[in-house]
Amino acid sequence: MEFLGVDIGGSGMKGAVVDVSQGTLRSERIRIETPCPSTPDNMAKALYELTKKLNWSGPIGCGFPAIVRHGVALSASNIDKSWIGQNIETLFSETTGLPVMALNDADAAGYAEMTFGAGKGQRGTVLLITIGSGIGTALFVNGHDVPNTEFGHLLLHGDIAERYVSNSARKRLELSWEKWGKRFNEYLQHLERLLSPDLYILGGGISKDFEAYSQYLEVEAPIVPAQMLNNAGIVGAACYAQRRLEGSL
Repeated sequence: MEFLGVDIGGSGMKGAVVDVSQGTLRSERIRIETPCPSTPDNMAKALYELTKKLNWSGPIGCGFPAIVRHGVALSASNIDKSWIGQNIETLFSETTGLPVMALNDADAAGYAEMTFGAGKGQRGTVLLITIGSGIGTALFVNGHDVPNTEFGHLLLHGDIAERYVSNSARKRLELSWEKWGKRFNEYLQHLERLLSPDLYILGGGISKDFEAYSQYLEVEAPIVPAQMLNNAGIVGAACYAQRRLEGSL
């Protein structure tokens, strides 16, 4: 079965047709620049353009960079503030003429990892952490998502954690892998006190450098790099749409 998976970020909108039984892309991966300003109308038009480029006419799963509850955006950290209170699903469905199901972008990546990647078959509590310009998190308990956790906004050293441990912070402060790894370990230990997870999965672009900093991470639960890489958000969004339509969520 095929669904269109779309991963929307502050700078780009990426999409591809996904075989949700295999977690593989069945089309080329299309990227469109996120419009500036990233208002609801502008982004809806960009999504419509993406569907036309892929000649798509079926259901769409959409990972969106916000807290998403019942299809409504409740935050807007890296997109236009006019998104707050906007029903993503209604707007995108009306603009494309296709059924759209939206979820938080980190949760979308989590669905991909839990279905096809490093979390496949894992029971208990699994925490995916995406490390990039900020920190995204997806929490799964016995395979079920606890949506919109936003643990990157926990306080650490008097500020939100992502300003201390994100990859952008590492680059901005020109931290060595050792110094950054020890910072990130503080964050993991804080999460461990709160959640006692059974497994950590580290995703985002920095996951490919896992061997450079893994030796500085000292927590009780195992830590593994994500496996789905740049396709995680696309595949996970498509899987979410499938489950919504099947009524399994």
